[in-house]
Amino acid sequence: MSQTSLAGILPSQSLDALIASGAIGSSSAFDSDQVQPASLDLRLGARCWRIRASFLPGLGRTVRQRMADVAMHEIDLTKGAVLERGCVYIAEIQEHLALAPGVSARGNPKSSTGRIDVFVRLMTDYSRAFDDVASGYTGPLFIEIAPQTFSILARTGTRLNQLRLKQGRPALLETRSVGVDLTGDLAGFRARRHAGVIDLDKVGGHDPHDFWEALEPRKGELMLDPGEFYILASKEAVEIPVMQAAEMTPIDPSVGEFRVHYAGFFDPGFGTQEGGGLGSRGVLEVRSHETPFLLEDGQTVARLVYEPLIALPDRLYGTGGSHYQKQGLKLSKHFGNW
Repeated sequence: MSQTSLAGILPSQSLDALIASGAIGSSSAFDSDQVQPASLDLRLGARCWRIRASFLPGLGRTVRQRMADVAMHEIDLTKGAVLERGCVYIAEIQEHLALAPGVSARGNPKSSTGRIDVFVRLMTDYSRAFDDVASGYTGPLFIEIAPQTFSILARTGTRLNQLRLKQGRPALLETRSVGVDLTGDLAGFRARRHAGVIDLDKVGGHDPHDFWEALEPRKGELMLDPGEFYILASKEAVEIPVMQAAEMTPIDPSVGEFRVHYAGFFDPGFGTQEGGGLGSRGVLEVRSHETPFLLEDGQTVARLVYEPLIALPDRLYGTGGSHYQKQGLKLSKHFGNW
């Protein structure tokens, strides 16, 4: 891909070009729907390892070298395997990178992954931070998987996270506060403890009542219990202009004792008329920390950070159909209607 002085997030056609040139490679043929408007879905490889502790390789060490110190046993994903909640795993990713200088990347969970409380983080060789891929990185990709509430059934090819590539250092265009909506008859959903296994490749194949309980707001408030996982909706409709992409980031911990939104990427066209989804809400994945917290309607719980693209993408979010376009309060694609 030719380099210019323009800094920004790479759109879909640039990702296609990187695949064609070999800068983004894979151990198997790419899927036709893998490239999104401003991100690339990553697929699990053939193996993962149960590990006794999370880690970062750090400078001078590869992921495989560091994993030798903490790996407990190897798991074959080719026929599917259950990854237990409360355990930590490292899995191979089929895709690998050979980025040019000035091109970096960032990983993030897919929306469906965050909505079932599966904590995932991208790892590269010689890295000192999760999810960030250094400029010019050449090498394999790995993913740390930590199911928090539900045990999951995963297999080779399952997509848990996505990669967003950047040229240069894009300027931050704006930051918007995101509040929570507690005004309707349904405030949100709370995950049931000790539910069954979720098959990650089974769309609409799980009864939501077996995994979730509905919550009613009281006086525009909702009590968050320590250690529980909630699905809530944003107060405001979220709109991502077609020449921008956004990431939802946590608020300062001093504002509340909870974590919001594991899956932070919003692609161009989300919620817009051009993308076919004017008025889409942001779905908030909320986990309370050690103390109960009383959440109020409209309270700021996260922030959207907008960055420019280097060019208009040749596809927009939702134009080919999406489970989450035009959404309100909505569970992940794994569940049928409530």
